Amino acid sequence: MPSLAELQQQFREAVITGEVQRAAPAALIGGHEPSKRLAVHARNYETSLVEALLVKFPATGWLIGTPFLREAARRFVHEHPPQGPCIAEYGAGFPNFLSNLVRARLPYIRDFSELEWHVGQVAIAVNSPSVNAGEFSTIDAARLPDTTLKLQPGLRYLDLEWPVDDLLKLYLTETVPDQFELTRARAWIEVRGARGEFHLNRLDRGEFTFRKSISHGRSIGDAAEHALDVNSKFDPGQALAGLIAAGLITAINCGRLCTKNPGRS
Repeated sequence: MPSLAELQQQFREAVITGEVQRAAPAALIGGHEPSKRLAVHARNYETSLVEALLVKFPATGWLIGTPFLREAARRFVHEHPPQGPCIAEYGAGFPNFLSNLVRARLPYIRDFSELEWHVGQVAIAVNSPSVNAGEFSTIDAARLPDTTLKLQPGLRYLDLEWPVDDLLKLYLTETVPDQFELTRARAWIEVRGARGEFHLNRLDRGEFTFRKSISHGRSIGDAAEHALDVNSKFDPGQALAGLIAAGLITAINCGRLCTKNPGRS
């Protein structure tokens, strides 16, 4: 007699793979026609996750066609089941999966669908109160390079091989140009969103490197050094002022480096 854990594993595999006949349905489900009852669970699993992916990638469906996207999503949910209980977080690996299917004819599909994924993620974020310039006056200027900053939760920084933000804007504005050609070129994109809205900002490589480094918890000085490595003309002071002016900083983490009691620490 299989243990409870073994029965649960069999049930899980049957639902995920859809191969209900290979399971032990009588032991798992019981009752009349257990295979058919298990098949209902398998269909519900597939349908709910496929629909969730279609909702998250409508622009990708516009680009490659909804029937193809649906079939790709169906394969994905069986090969890559959710690893957590939150369906809102499911689908991060779909752009890479999709790229393996259509990369030959659409080499920019991974960048495009990845951008769309992050747009969906930031759009459900909630902004925090931002730091103003006056709060930096509590920090000794000599200690400022060692200070770290916390940024708004609805921020993502994407280093893309294709400028697919232009393509996404065509979808969002329902624009049909007479001619459109996407040429391969690096694009450094800041995706910012909150409460159902989002903005796409194309940055130069230095500013992108600085902001992304800050978002990963690096100190201001460390982030500036990384930015200068990729752009010798990068201006750290101007970049920091830009973060403040855009309302992207939500906390100053200076610890004992502050010379006065800061508003946020």
